[in-house]
Amino acid sequence: MHSTRAVGLAPAFRQAALRPRNVARNAALRNLFVKRSIQTESFTPSAEQQILNQQRLSRPLSPVLSIYQPQLTWYGSIANRFTGAGLSFLLYGHALAYLVAPTVFDSTHIIELVGSLPEVVKYAGKIILAAPFAYHSLNGLRHLGWDIGRFLTLKGAYASGYAVLAGTAVSTIALLFV
Repeated sequence: MHSTRAVGLAPAFRQAALRPRNVARNAALRNLFVKRSIQTESFTPSAEQQILNQQRLSRPLSPVLSIYQPQLTWYGSIANRFTGAGLSFLLYGHALAYLVAPTVFDSTHIIELVGSLPEVVKYAGKIILAAPFAYHSLNGLRHLGWDIGRFLTLKGAYASGYAVLAGTAVSTIALLFV
């Protein structure tokens, strides 16, 4: 079903300007407000949804990902969130598992399980746990420095970011051999 209707303020202005008494006095008023009309079409709700989904697929990604140069502060922020989420998942996952089956997930069983693993798996597990822990902890200290007003310049933010990365590498290696 097609329908045509005028949109905008032009119909109201045209009606006021083109009253018979005004048109007779000034013929230029007739051409001042050009009549524009649009054609609309009614669709079923499922067809409307399909059109909307097609339009959403053709939209570009967030411009942050494509027009700005990636920076250390972005990566640091994203890594801090991921490491925090990962460490929280492990902590709460172990706590819930211990609540469900306390005899299976108690410390003696976990120590026996880790003791029976090959050395390569133990070191890989230590690195997987130590790196996020060290990074998140040191980046937390960096944030505390920001809270007291330190390292707030661009140079300070980059210097503290590189210090966190270096400290993470050293701490991960130290925790690997503990």
